[in-house]
Amino acid sequence: MQSAILFFLILALVLVVILIVVTNIVIVPQSTVYVIERLGVYSDTWEAGLHVKIPFIERVAKKVSLKEQVGDFPPQPVITRDNVTIQIDTVVFFQVMDAKLYTYGVNQPIAALESLSATTLRNIIGEMELDHTLSSRDTINSKITAILDEATDKWGIKVNRVEVKNITPPADIRDAMEKQMKAEREKRAVIFKAEGEKQAAITIAEGEKEAAILRADAIKQQRILEAEGEAQAILAVQKANADAIRLLNEAAPADKVIALRSLEALAKVANGKATKIIIPSELQNLGAVVPAIKELLTDPAGADADAPQQ
Repeated sequence: MQSAILFFLILALVLVVILIVVTNIVIVPQSTVYVIERLGVYSDTWEAGLHVKIPFIERVAKKVSLKEQVGDFPPQPVITRDNVTIQIDTVVFFQVMDAKLYTYGVNQPIAALESLSATTLRNIIGEMELDHTLSSRDTINSKITAILDEATDKWGIKVNRVEVKNITPPADIRDAMEKQMKAEREKRAVIFKAEGEKQAAITIAEGEKEAAILRADAIKQQRILEAEGEAQAILAVQKANADAIRLLNEAAPADKVIALRSLEALAKVANGKATKIIIPSELQNLGAVVPAIKELLTDPAGADADAPQQ
């Protein structure tokens, strides 16, 4: 009987030991670390993997994520240098680099980061006027990031960047800004329209100028071609006359032949409207051609009158 009781006691003890060991096996997931305390004092930082905790002596004080985290903080009232109260809300992207400092360096690190962000934002905006604030988001982001990153080093936090989401001025200033923007848009529209009309006028003038130049060039080329044609015609006539004279000189014609050619020319002249013909003295000596000359000098009207009688 006693041996059976002893067996059950040993079995129960073994089961309890197994249960204690199993319940103290800790698996740390990826991108996470566990801060371990032993008897209330920091002991170790467990990274991803399998770990065994000493029962009743060690405990997991804090589970810390090493992933980049986003702190989306509510809008903060901020006064600019020209005494305008605006609402600015920011987003802080940060990452825990030292789990021990993050656990023991500051109480409620997220709230501390939010308060530090608001204070830094007020200091920066307080040195800027409203217009500069609205147009300098990149400057504000870089300044806040540098200040927060340096201030949170002792908390084991690295601030990667800070983004200003919205800058909201008062309603009356928003109305004035909208009116100013509308006026600027209308002004730009007028300027663009004037520039367009100017460019159109310039284009038309340039087109007319090019057309006038082309017309002048065409007239010039036409006149040049006409002049060249006339010059070539004159040269051709002169060449033909020169060739005729040359051939005549080479042939050495007799005086009678020359006289015959002269009479042919006189016949052509007599066919015209002229009533007087001057006969060269050289032809007067040719008695044989006098009847022909008389026939040429006969009035054409008389010939026409005799025609019906035949």
